[in-house]
Amino acid sequence: MFRLQGSRTLAVDLNGDAVKAKNGSMVAYDGRMTFKKMTGGGDGLRGMVTRRLTGEQMSVMQVTGKGTCYFADRASEISLVLLHGDKLYVEASNLLCTDAGLRTGTTFTGLRGGASGNGLFTTTVEGTGQVAIVSDGAAVGLRVSPQYPLFVDPGAYIAHQGDVRQHLQSGVNFRTLIGEGSGEAFQMRFEGEGIVYVQPSERNTLGGEL
Repeated sequence: MFRLQGSRTLAVDLNGDAVKAKNGSMVAYDGRMTFKKMTGGGDGLRGMVTRRLTGEQMSVMQVTGKGTCYFADRASEISLVLLHGDKLYVEASNLLCTDAGLRTGTTFTGLRGGASGNGLFTTTVEGTGQVAIVSDGAAVGLRVSPQYPLFVDPGAYIAHQGDVRQHLQSGVNFRTLIGEGSGEAFQMRFEGEGIVYVQPSERNTLGGEL
C-alpha cells in the first residue's frame, strides 16, 4: 500500500510483495528488505533498445520484503496515481515508484519530447495498481473534457492518463504571451477525456528562454 508521509516522502507497506522504484530513492526502511538493481526503464528488449538509441537510461531497483520502505527524490513533491487497467504516460525523471505488477515500457514522443526538454521517448505504466510521481512543487491534475481542449506549457507537463490525444503546436507559449522568452515557442494541446498532470515550475524547453 502506498501512502504519503507529509508531501515529500512515500511510505510503502510490503507483506512479501514488491515494488519498483527509482534507484537511490530509498531513504529508510523497517523490517526485512532486499534490493535488486534492474537494467533499463522498460520491460523487455524494446524498452532497453529505445533507451540506448536515444542515450537515455532509467535506473530502477526492485524492493521486496516485509515491513515499510520509505522513498523520496531530492525533496520533490509526491503525488499518487491509481490505475484501473489503463495507461499512464509519464516523463522518466518524474516517475518515483510503481507496484511491481504494473507493466512499464516506452513510447515515441518525437518533437514533443524535445520541446518539453525530455528525450524522444517517454515512459508508460500500464495495469492495475498504484504509481507515485514527483514534481517540482505540488502537481495538479487538470481534467480534459470532450468539449474543450487543454493547452499546457511543455516545460510544466509531467504526465497524463485516459483517452487523450496530444498535439504539439508552434508559434506561441505562455511565456511569449507575458512578454518573456524568445525564438520559436511551443505549447501542447490535449483533446479527448482524461487527466493531465502539470507542475508549478518549468524545465528548459526547445525554443524557450535559457
